[in-house]
Amino acid sequence: MSTDKKIEASIHEHLAALGVMPRYAGVIGQIVGVVRDALAAGNKILTCGNGGSAAEAMHLAEEMVGRFSRDRAPLAALCLASDPSALTCIANDFGYERVFARQIQGLGRPGDVLVCLSTSGKSPNILNALEAARALRMKTVGLLGRPGSPAEALCDIAFMPDVPASAHVQELHLMLIHLVLEQLEVGVDG
Repeated sequence: MSTDKKIEASIHEHLAALGVMPRYAGVIGQIVGVVRDALAAGNKILTCGNGGSAAEAMHLAEEMVGRFSRDRAPLAALCLASDPSALTCIANDFGYERVFARQIQGLGRPGDVLVCLSTSGKSPNILNALEAARALRMKTVGLLGRPGSPAEALCDIAFMPDVPASAHVQELHLMLIHLVLEQLEVGVDG
């Protein structure tokens, strides 16, 4: 098979994965509602993830504070994976598995929302983050991989697309992030 044909076949695989999104409209709506309600009550959104999921967690937080597609007031959001000084300090003193939980204990408040991104749903630092958030009576949202991960049980709302490849899961996470941001900006005066 030629390189062009391999690329074309891969494009079709990616498009097929994206095609499952309409079946998750309900859970995406729930996520929008939880985030919107928290912000309306004066609370904030904390995000976290590892690797590519950290990049997507940063993207969600920065688009909320900045803007997605419309000029509007900033929304209260912070990515816990974006401060290398905090990450390395906490990892050095408490272990990498505590890098997000420690920040949640210091920054989180009841009514805040934690959005964790994890394709495996098994990372100890993500599980500890979810437990710390629940202990503080924060709402927990998981953008996860396939159903059945340990993180699923720690999430008030979990988006778990049933697609086989981690790359496709991350693409769906990014689409969900954009859908949430679009809905947060609906009706916002610019």
